[in-house]
Amino acid sequence: MSEEERKKKLAELRRELMHEMGVSAMGGAPPSPGKIRSLKRQIARILTVMNE
Repeated sequence: MSEEERKKKLAELRRELMHEMGVSAMGGAPPSPGKIRSLKRQIARILTVMNE
């Protein structure tokens, strides 16, 4: 994955995470309970690769 693709994917994942966190904060049940954790891990993986 190129640097530009990683930046786009990171922005997309962060946007999706904020949406999921907003849904859970409003009291709604997210469609898949493990999605927030999964998104956080994907973001961490991308950041790790970018910092290497």
